[in-house]
Amino acid sequence: MPEARVDGAVRVEHDAGVPGLGAAAPRLSWSILSEDPEWAQETYEVELTDDRGEVHTQRVDSAEQVLVPWPFEALQSRARASVRVRLSSAGSWTEFSEPAAVEIGLLDPSDWTARFITPRTFGGLDAPAPLLFSQAQVGPDLASARLYVTAKGSYMFSINGQRVGDEVLAPGWTSYHHRLRYQTHDVTQLLREGGNALQAVLGNGWYRGNLMWDMKRDSYGSRLALLAQLELRYEDGSTEVIGTDASWQVAESNILSDDIYNGQRTDLRIGNDAPGNDGRDCEPVDVLDDDLSVLVAPDGPPVRVTGEQPATNVFRSPSGKLLVDFGQNLVGWVRLTVRGQAPGHEVTVRHAEVLEHGELGLRPLRHAKATDSYLLAGTPEEIMEPQFTFHGFRYAQVDGLNDLSPDDVTAVVIGSDLKRTGWFECSNPNLNQLHENVIWGMRGNFLDVPTDCPQRDERLGWTGDIQVFSPTASFLFDTSGFLSSWLKDLAVDQYADGTVPFVIPDIMRSPDLPATTAWGDAATLVPWVLHERFGDVEVLRQQYPSAKAWVDRIVELAGENHLWEGGFQFGDWLDPTAPPDDPAAAQADPDVVATAYLVRSAQVLSKTAALLRYDSDAKHYQDLADASLQAFRHEYVTGAGRVLSDCQTVYALALVWDLLDREQQSRHAGKRLADLVRTAGFRVSTGFVGTPLILDALTVAGFPQLAYRMLLEKGNPSWLYPVTMGATTIWERWDSMLPDGTINPGQMTSFNHYALGAVADWMHRTIAGLAPAAPGYRRVRIQPLPGGNLSSASATHLSPYGKISVSWTEQGGTFSLHAEIPVGVEAQVWLPGADEATVVRHGRHSWSVPFEPPAIRNHAEELTLAELMREDTLFKPIAAILKERKLVKDQWHLKEKLVPHKEEHASRLLDVLDVPEARRAEAEALIEDVLTS
Repeated sequence: MPEARVDGAVRVEHDAGVPGLGAAAPRLSWSILSEDPEWAQETYEVELTDDRGEVHTQRVDSAEQVLVPWPFEALQSRARASVRVRLSSAGSWTEFSEPAAVEIGLLDPSDWTARFITPRTFGGLDAPAPLLFSQAQVGPDLASARLYVTAKGSYMFSINGQRVGDEVLAPGWTSYHHRLRYQTHDVTQLLREGGNALQAVLGNGWYRGNLMWDMKRDSYGSRLALLAQLELRYEDGSTEVIGTDASWQVAESNILSDDIYNGQRTDLRIGNDAPGNDGRDCEPVDVLDDDLSVLVAPDGPPVRVTGEQPATNVFRSPSGKLLVDFGQNLVGWVRLTVRGQAPGHEVTVRHAEVLEHGELGLRPLRHAKATDSYLLAGTPEEIMEPQFTFHGFRYAQVDGLNDLSPDDVTAVVIGSDLKRTGWFECSNPNLNQLHENVIWGMRGNFLDVPTDCPQRDERLGWTGDIQVFSPTASFLFDTSGFLSSWLKDLAVDQYADGTVPFVIPDIMRSPDLPATTAWGDAATLVPWVLHERFGDVEVLRQQYPSAKAWVDRIVELAGENHLWEGGFQFGDWLDPTAPPDDPAAAQADPDVVATAYLVRSAQVLSKTAALLRYDSDAKHYQDLADASLQAFRHEYVTGAGRVLSDCQTVYALALVWDLLDREQQSRHAGKRLADLVRTAGFRVSTGFVGTPLILDALTVAGFPQLAYRMLLEKGNPSWLYPVTMGATTIWERWDSMLPDGTINPGQMTSFNHYALGAVADWMHRTIAGLAPAAPGYRRVRIQPLPGGNLSSASATHLSPYGKISVSWTEQGGTFSLHAEIPVGVEAQVWLPGADEATVVRHGRHSWSVPFEPPAIRNHAEELTLAELMREDTLFKPIAAILKERKLVKDQWHLKEKLVPHKEEHASRLLDVLDVPEARRAEAEALIEDVLTS
């Protein structure tokens, strides 16, 4: 029998890659490699080696390999161990896996002897960042050392002048009053026998810096504070604990001011070590008796530097400003090297996402200054970069230098250090660029919380944005720990009546905050996505009270008629037909949207309850979902399948979520949606709510080629319009930049905003054909739907079970499909034209079948002009396009012009309408697009 083996080491919980787990009984996962098609795990054995060197084993008869329960007694605070696993199939055992380290953090407030310390008079909001410092004496024969540290504000900790860890803006942003993360660091190598310098610089961060568009400050408190506990273990088994206390002192650092929105100002003439002979004043600290029960270990990876982007061009603007183009809209800061400048000389770096009329486009920043400045020390070479801020930018303006070499300026990219798990590629370069824009938009906005934009005075964790984007996000990156942590903040910030705040963490704290559909539904739908994509049942259990409270709240608002009507709603936010100053003024009736989401959330909550074996709840919420569904159909849907407000979004909701009563209704609704898409010239007419569903709706309605045509449209508004405008991230508005190169006049405009990139989920599932069919991808559906003149596509996903990849090509009448399936996963493969699926297990598989690309419906050869005029699904979109593009002289009464020629072939259309010869090819191409789809 060919040998099987565990791929690498066991994964522990969410595999955050940092010591200090917050779970005493962490769950384990592993992937398996085997070329034997019959190999199947039947039993696993986990071996635990504790910190005393004792070995413990547990054998479990189970085929499970993802998030399996901890098979030993719960671990205690500070416990360190290693685990490895071996597996059996048909009585034959694999070798043990590589060992994985398990280290538990401080699980109880009583584990802390350190106390929060805060500057007494230094470190005010508009004063230099405080530098807190002390000394630690370390004895001989040190075996290991751990530093447990957090702050109210942001911190940078160092020992003997060496930075501890590589986190940025630690401890990150949570609902600080309820959950404050601490970090665990192995600092053994940074310590030496004798005296050791301990110091930390504190920044304002999210704790008390500017937040929201009203530049609110002191959101969580007015005093910065540090909590640090250094624990030493010696070779003889003795331990020592050194914590922050009244013996620490504080001075001013060289960071004169810092703010996430406004930037950082630094005086490089001042050292950033503890005061010595430099004349700086210092003072004692105050000790705070703060509640330590809010301290929690991280669930996911921290914010780190995740890359660097070199400058692609340095040039002068029309007004003479020195500008740098990094070729990519990104999030982070500029690292700048300067030489030969006098002491005290000032250099300033300002950031923007786009240029307007050749200058920095600053209006989208609103109140955010997004400016870093430096007073130089005057040394021969100085490297400048901030520590307590970040910016969203592609361009930077550098003032204070006469010239600048591209080699001396680099963009430092930061974000939550999420593991990349998803890739997509196809034969269309524009779609590849669109997908790359989705990746960069996510990288920039998944910065400790899923933010809405990285550049202006906002950068908040809007619930509606991540609700629609979470399926895409969870394919592209491992968001399991990141989003489960964010959901915990959602639960603790949720209002007593079940209302979910607009943003998490909730800094609005409005006493009369309304419940809003699609935004509040993050409480039910995001946990469900994490369960579907990562096979995590515990996240459903963890969030169940929150999800239940939300559904109870909206059921209460719906009342006895089971329709959620009236009240404030964001609705189909940023529908492209909405005016720039009123993004909620969408075509979709907000009551239709709200009631549809009520049905959806109640259904998902019922499924959640059933999985958790809350049987009475499962029945209760299914009954509520059914009642609202019947009310929706009675109130908002005609017998023929027309949905109130008759726009793309309401049909998308109705079709994808199965809100219609009869097959005939669904068929008519799908046809009506197709009509609306054609009439719109294949341009997008959906906002945040409809965009994630519109292509799926066309697909399930039987119009996949129309979905392709819509995706490939380049006119504004469309997904590819920004690509044609040079976008390197997803925009907030479909037309954040207008065709003439000016910025959208709306007060709210961002060029880096992931929500509309939710379309990538359809690209993964439908173009490439890779979709989950059971939680955690234990079963997958492989069903590519070729179209759009694509000749190839591929997708790869690192699932909890291992790598799943799908690729297809179409050439010369043959469709070839290749798939790689990991052990433990079953794939249902649907080949083009097949009546049933082929089911395969792990291994590499290939198929080739005859294939005829979707035919172009050449109605012009089949119809007379009279028949064409009667077929509104064709004539209306053709007429709309001809009028919009001004391809006909007389834009009115087109049918009247055609009547005298009604018996002639439809191919005579352009002749009869007197389309100018110079534009005949353009008109024919546009009409062919309609007929093709």
